[in-house]
Amino acid sequence: MRSGRGGPRPGAGRKPSGRRCDPKQKRERFAGGLPVHVTLRVRSGIPSLRKRRLVQALRKAFGVACERGDFRLVHYSVQRNHLHLIVEAEDQDALSRGMRSLGTRIAHAVQRIFAVKGRVLEGAYHAHILRTPREVRHALRYVLLNVRKHWREFKGEAPPMGLDECSSGRWFDGWKRQLPASRAGPREVAPAGSWLLRSGWRRHGLIDPASVPGS
Repeated sequence: MRSGRGGPRPGAGRKPSGRRCDPKQKRERFAGGLPVHVTLRVRSGIPSLRKRRLVQALRKAFGVACERGDFRLVHYSVQRNHLHLIVEAEDQDALSRGMRSLGTRIAHAVQRIFAVKGRVLEGAYHAHILRTPREVRHALRYVLLNVRKHWREFKGEAPPMGLDECSSGRWFDGWKRQLPASRAGPREVAPAGSWLLRSGWRRHGLIDPASVPGS
């Protein structure tokens, strides 16, 4: 005898939301050999990541983990509640391992400097594969000059000239004009390995440090 509770019913079950449950599924998969622009966000309640003590701690952490054979951290910028990275990896697994290592080091630095407990990063990282010289140039400009973009958005005026000390801009050799920058201390980023990130992007011109991404 049927109880009336079993079997499928029209309209029953969870309604489709149009969103995937696992944010990792949104990542592009790749075979390797291409640069990747990665964005990491921290949860609400974490103080600004641009504090000098934290940036110094992150530099040390990046210096240890920036090159591990199949994974390289080539450039970065630290913003108030997120980080932009440009990395290279031999394959998807190398990218996942490298980002897991970097994510752990970032979280430990934040917990130690700000004396916070628990989760630091907000969800999974977002990765965008850079396939062309133009895409790579755009990503380099966006990452290294990201603070200028946020300055203009918040203050409604042109940001002052100068390289962002919370980025790897001082190690970048593709500026259209050079600005004073301190290169004291050990290098915390790895040299580029791919043709696209070493020289391919230069086909579209060097980057003006006075420009503002998005303009």
